[in-house]
Amino acid sequence: FVDFHAAASTCSPSRAALLTGRLGLRNGVTHNFAVTSVGGLPLNETTLAEVLRGAGYVTGMIGKWHLGHHGSYHPSFRGFDYYFGVPYSHDMGCTDTPGYNHPPCPACPRGDRPSRNLERDCYSDVALPLYENLNIVEQPVNLSALAQKYAEKATQFIRQASASGRPFLLYVGLAHMHVPLAGPPPSAGPGSLRPYSAGLREMDRLVGQIKDTVDLAGKNNTFLWFTGDNGPWAQKCELAGSAGPFTGLWQARRGGSPAKQTTWEGGHRVPALAYWPGRVPVNVTSAALLSVLDIFPTVLALAGAPLPRGRRFDGLDVSQVLFGRAQTGHRALFHPNSGAAGEDGALQTVRLERYKAFYVTGGARACDGSVGPERRHERPLIFDLEADLAEAAPLAGGGAEYRAVVPRVAAALAGALDDIARDRVSRADYSQDPSVRPCCDPRRPACRCPAA
Repeated sequence: FVDFHAAASTCSPSRAALLTGRLGLRNGVTHNFAVTSVGGLPLNETTLAEVLRGAGYVTGMIGKWHLGHHGSYHPSFRGFDYYFGVPYSHDMGCTDTPGYNHPPCPACPRGDRPSRNLERDCYSDVALPLYENLNIVEQPVNLSALAQKYAEKATQFIRQASASGRPFLLYVGLAHMHVPLAGPPPSAGPGSLRPYSAGLREMDRLVGQIKDTVDLAGKNNTFLWFTGDNGPWAQKCELAGSAGPFTGLWQARRGGSPAKQTTWEGGHRVPALAYWPGRVPVNVTSAALLSVLDIFPTVLALAGAPLPRGRRFDGLDVSQVLFGRAQTGHRALFHPNSGAAGEDGALQTVRLERYKAFYVTGGARACDGSVGPERRHERPLIFDLEADLAEAAPLAGGGAEYRAVVPRVAAALAGALDDIARDRVSRADYSQDPSVRPCCDPRRPACRCPAA
């Protein structure tokens, strides 16, 4: 899918939308949760795993969660029979294998030696924990070995679920391609890979292992959907990857990054692939306008499970697009502010067919440290994405095309906001308390586990 979008351009809101089919203004998750967060995805929101478990599925989650780890917000209480992973982003804690980061981060402190880290971009007081179900099994995590552990646990889950004769859902949130990038230092040989390329290759191998296991266990009866949760984190420079042609030139000329944390295409347009032998046609590219929001209703439709009652959804059942029977996705998508400009979660960027309108613009922190100023546009900037993927030159404000599009954009946005106002919406608890930090041994520096 070449016109596929994350539901937000930062971690927690994007993942909450995937698991609920609802934007942050509905599900309450409008920005990231912290290591010390008391809450998470509101408990009155129903997750994809909860619905499918109720329909008889075995459910597992491996990898990054980032929707709350304290008490009932832990994935083990949100519909998953099995969990193995890191409860938030893997840069939100120190490790003994700090990997590649910008700026570089120190290893966790040992013994009674306090951390001397003064970098505000690095976490040094609590080691990164690895959970298996409700138990911390390693703290700090060995990032260099994490991908292989994820592959092994995914393989084990798929085999056990298949042997049980029950259908299964496995949600895998990989640590790739977020900093720190794990792996050994690149060799000096001509065939050596830079850290990002090496990490990408490792991710490809991991996904391949999962696919091979699926093919052996139930190739014709298992659906794989691969996508990302936001665009590259440009302030991490060469460790962030590339936004390709989605360069947000209008913003880039005015400072800051038009990638992660923004509503420019580089922030939320993400890769997406679907694989289901015998059902999803091979070697087909779709330009349908789709979103991570569509995973929830589509998967439930394929499983024959009903949508939860008493709430509205922003995603669509796009199974007909998956199967090549249609090319129609969304007419309109609404991209929430994700930290660079405007109130978190507010809908001030509208995609309407080929057009994209901005009522607020701004750039996130760029590699050079610059941040683009927030600008509000009473008359929105409107780009024609079919002619201008780089979002370089908005339509002329006095032109006939602009005058024809503006009322359609305004009507679409007003309709969405009215629908949300009449919906059952949630409010996330974003309060923090140092006592809820995951810690397997508070007597040791950085909560380090005793050596096995």
